[in-house]
Amino acid sequence: MKPRILVQFGLALVLALGAAGAANAADKIKAVASFSILGDMVKQVGGDRVEVTTLVGPDGDAHVYEPTPADARNLAASNILFVNGLGFEGWMDRLQTSSGFGGKTVVASTGVTPRRMMEDEGGKAEEIADPHAWQSLANGKIYVTNIRDGLIAVDPDGKADYEANAAAYLDAIAKEEAAVKDALGSLPEARRKIITTHDAFGYFGGAYGLDVIAPEGVSTESEASAKDVARIIRQIKAEHVPAVFIENVTDHRLLDQIARETGAKIGGTLYTDALSRPDGPAATYLDMFRHNVGALTAALSS
Repeated sequence: MKPRILVQFGLALVLALGAAGAANAADKIKAVASFSILGDMVKQVGGDRVEVTTLVGPDGDAHVYEPTPADARNLAASNILFVNGLGFEGWMDRLQTSSGFGGKTVVASTGVTPRRMMEDEGGKAEEIADPHAWQSLANGKIYVTNIRDGLIAVDPDGKADYEANAAAYLDAIAKEEAAVKDALGSLPEARRKIITTHDAFGYFGGAYGLDVIAPEGVSTESEASAKDVARIIRQIKAEHVPAVFIENVTDHRLLDQIARETGAKIGGTLYTDALSRPDGPAATYLDMFRHNVGALTAALSS
């Protein structure tokens, strides 16, 4: 084969491979997830068949998020939208309307038994559902099955892949769940009390035997009153609560004040409503549990 023919052949091969790569990218299911924890779950189940765009990224606060024009464009071009539900994304209806989204919406928390709680809105107490259901790994399994079924509905040809990915992921979650129960179950009963910034660990505490106290409500938009802070300070002193924990999505100054006034130590940072950046300690849903449990056990066992 002459050199010129070789060059032409090589160029044709490169162009063909590039076209195939572009076609593969175009063929992927386009999914949008409302926040980083849910986005990671969708990636685990979707695998190579799904291109996932996450609206509220690492260390982002979905309670107070303001969607952007780029979010509307991404949603308009997607096949499927995954949301947490339970009132978590108060801005989502506006975004769906403005984007003209016509695809399938999957509420990942469907089937979860909601934890009920009182929220103070403008001086008026109101019972609401706690949206932080992913903080129980048992609920995480429900999220995974809903994600799997949603992807199969929009991409039946990928059914075998989605089922296999989900089965492997569910197995990993079950193993992590056993490890979490073992680690936290070994803590002395008297030390299973913590303070966090906002009330995001209700499901976690209920599932793994921790008493969690939060000066703020279920949303980071809520602000603790001076009366609430004084009550919590008295409770910490009376019950000898050993540690307070900062959350990655909230302002830590209130907890700093509580720690100073009570002598409780800062136990570290917990990841609640968002993952860390990829190079951080909580880059995936399961990494988040490993990090949080490690921080809790280190602070509460000493």
